[in-house]
Amino acid sequence: MVALWGISFDGTPISGLVVEFVKTARHFHQRGIRVHLDLGYDIKADKNAFFRPYTDEADLLPEWIALDRIEAVQGIEGYSPELVSTVLAEVIGRGDDSRLRSVMNSLTATLRDRILAKWTQLGISFVLVENGTLPENVIYTRALYQAIEEYGNRHRLGCFVLWRDHDLMWQSEPSSGKYGRFPYPHTPLPVHSPFIHYVALHEEAKRRTLEWAPHLRRLSVLPNTFTHRRAEVTPHNAGFRAAHGIPEHVPLIARFTRIVPQKRIDRDLHLIAALPGTHLFVAGDPAEHPGEFTRLRELAGSLGVRDRVVFGGRLAPHDAEVGRPGYSVRDLLAHAQLVSFLTSYDYESYGNPIGEAIASGVPYVTSHYELYQAVYGDKGFRAPVLDVRRHDLPDMSFVDEVAELLTDETKRAKMAEHNYALGQRHFGEGRAERLLDELFLAPMGERTLASVVLPVYNEAANLPAVLDSLYHQRGIDRSAYEVVLVDNNSTDDTVAIARRFAEEHPDLALHVVPEPEQGVACARRTGMDFASARSKNRGAGADERFLLVSADADCRVDPGWLAELLAAMESGKAAIGVCDYYYAPEHFQGRPRLWDAISRTLRCRAVTFALFGGFPDGKGFAVDRDAYDRVGGIEIFYQLRNGKFVNHLSDDWDFGIKVRGSGEEILYAPKSRVEINPRRVDHAIDEVITGRAYGSDGIIVMRDIRVEEPARETDLTEAEALQAWEFSIKDFTPKNTVLPVLLTPSLLDDDAVIEFFGPELAERLGRRIAEIKDEMRVTDFTPIHSYKTPCYRLYFEFADELFARLRATVGEDIGYPPPLPSCFDDVPPERFTEFVKYYCEDRESGDAHNYFGNGGVF
Repeated sequence: MVALWGISFDGTPISGLVVEFVKTARHFHQRGIRVHLDLGYDIKADKNAFFRPYTDEADLLPEWIALDRIEAVQGIEGYSPELVSTVLAEVIGRGDDSRLRSVMNSLTATLRDRILAKWTQLGISFVLVENGTLPENVIYTRALYQAIEEYGNRHRLGCFVLWRDHDLMWQSEPSSGKYGRFPYPHTPLPVHSPFIHYVALHEEAKRRTLEWAPHLRRLSVLPNTFTHRRAEVTPHNAGFRAAHGIPEHVPLIARFTRIVPQKRIDRDLHLIAALPGTHLFVAGDPAEHPGEFTRLRELAGSLGVRDRVVFGGRLAPHDAEVGRPGYSVRDLLAHAQLVSFLTSYDYESYGNPIGEAIASGVPYVTSHYELYQAVYGDKGFRAPVLDVRRHDLPDMSFVDEVAELLTDETKRAKMAEHNYALGQRHFGEGRAERLLDELFLAPMGERTLASVVLPVYNEAANLPAVLDSLYHQRGIDRSAYEVVLVDNNSTDDTVAIARRFAEEHPDLALHVVPEPEQGVACARRTGMDFASARSKNRGAGADERFLLVSADADCRVDPGWLAELLAAMESGKAAIGVCDYYYAPEHFQGRPRLWDAISRTLRCRAVTFALFGGFPDGKGFAVDRDAYDRVGGIEIFYQLRNGKFVNHLSDDWDFGIKVRGSGEEILYAPKSRVEINPRRVDHAIDEVITGRAYGSDGIIVMRDIRVEEPARETDLTEAEALQAWEFSIKDFTPKNTVLPVLLTPSLLDDDAVIEFFGPELAERLGRRIAEIKDEMRVTDFTPIHSYKTPCYRLYFEFADELFARLRATVGEDIGYPPPLPSCFDDVPPERFTEFVKYYCEDRESGDAHNYFGNGGVF
């Protein structure tokens, strides 16, 4: 998961801006991205909300949106609604900033720093700005631009900001002149930035924007879109009319809008007065403009329609989740015969209520506002339209047209069906999703070649050294790689340490990404998915090969680790590169038996990795992003332990098996070295000795080995050393000598592999693999767990010969196969292979898993 910061310059809990933010943010949410929204209370000076705390606003929005704000803004001395209004009047209105210049500059810098601190705290990776160009608060806008530039440079991000203007000077009350006249000389122009992609709602808005700001290079058209689902009466909303005192049989006109003078709700009151028996429902916040609300109530009384007009307060947005408490705009539409949008001529840009009516299958009536034709009329949508340039209030011709539509159900149905079909074509969700996919903001510099993914959980003690080793990589420029630290619910100072490191080392991009589901597999997948998605929008570098690299927070990488790994991957053209892993011998001084068991395992691994490429271990490997995506990324599997589902530990191995099974090559990079933290042995030595380091009975899960008690520092007894070695070699041999050829039998035709096994053994292994595959009726052995049974069977059948080859290649001290399970003592030799099958297929007891150690030990 990563985080999106949305900021609305509207300063209201529900408006067209907020509704459009919700729709756009849903696409990010569905990608697993956390969503934060600042409603802009601390920006707009004319909404009576400056510094007002949030109360019930969250109830109007989907639960996946976290209402947020830059809390520290309230403490900035001098920053007030009075100052914002003064700047708008003097600086924008008259172009005189002489009196306020120093104050504005100081406040801009302070605001910028507060914004940066908030984004850093949350780990923001995407920003969505709604209406930031409209110069209601140029101090905040300038601070936002500066924050974007500094944040983008600090974290080496790509285009991580989507800046959408719903209103601009020529669309928002141009007749008032409060912003001046075109070309609006005192309004700050939109900044051309590598970090910002601007969005206009339609072609006319784009044309006018470029006429005003021709320097912009990233400006796209992204129309508002709507969820096309016909409104209907359901058990949830059946009581809507009764709850608001509206008789069931009367015609109902819906008006959902802000209650402000510019929306011209007075026109609806005059319309209702001319339509006896018809009711009007106005959904909007009466407290936003108390004077206008009072005026409308008095007008309703003077027109004699107060009993037919319901001011219903705020409703949840049109696209609010079904089942939320209270009513939404969609519930209102289920009971309405018409939607009204009789707004001011020069106030609207898009007219969302019309789009929402169309998408809900409800006819609408509208005024001919300035951009109506550009958005709806020219596309062929049908509706009664009031020409407010000729008639300020509904005239009789317009009233008659509306009355006919209210009384003629067939005409309403045909009009609604026509508009609904057109709406799907022009404003369907799919169009927005396609455009967002093209614009999907990938905050990564175009020179970045690799992301190092580092899952962490309470690693405060180890993290400084790990990050330092990643920072001081030799042979590779820091602009060519980044670090993606995935925090898996740490409760210590892990995240604070990471953020402090990022601040102190700005030349290495470091992203902190949260993953709420516990488990290193989940964290690794989140980090790699995050990096993969972002790498595809690196500008000029988007088509270059990109590598996803896994590291471990309790291990140390050598100074040449990354450069050697990337160089090996480039020269070998393999899909996966596997590192060399080692322990520091000095840590085991005084424990020669334990060190002997470890070093023999590592020697065996070096031989088989050189032959087969090995399999990735989370401690250090790289994978080509395209190969990663082709196989579906890291897959999380779950097992039952003590009645609860837990995620399977071996995601790295299983991922490598998927890649190998897809026909891709795995390469061993012996010069790319990772030092394993000895705590894996020190604090789990008893489990290592008994082969239960990661569970038993087939349950393989991560255990936390950071325990309070001191590590065992004495050497193993001879019996313990033998048992530890036997479990290590039993775990190693099926995985590293049998599994590669099981997955890729063509390896048995390779000269080096034939030399290792010997021609006769290689031939028999190939034949036996084909027999087992046919007997088990499998198409391949890549699905998780499906390879274990055949690996175990082949181990038992060929153990003596396999160990002979290891002794010949690695050294005589490898010895002979450990004793067979006692259950084979009474099995006749001629039936040995038969009972090996039963033993390995017995999933109920898990005995085979326990025999083989149930996970790697060294």
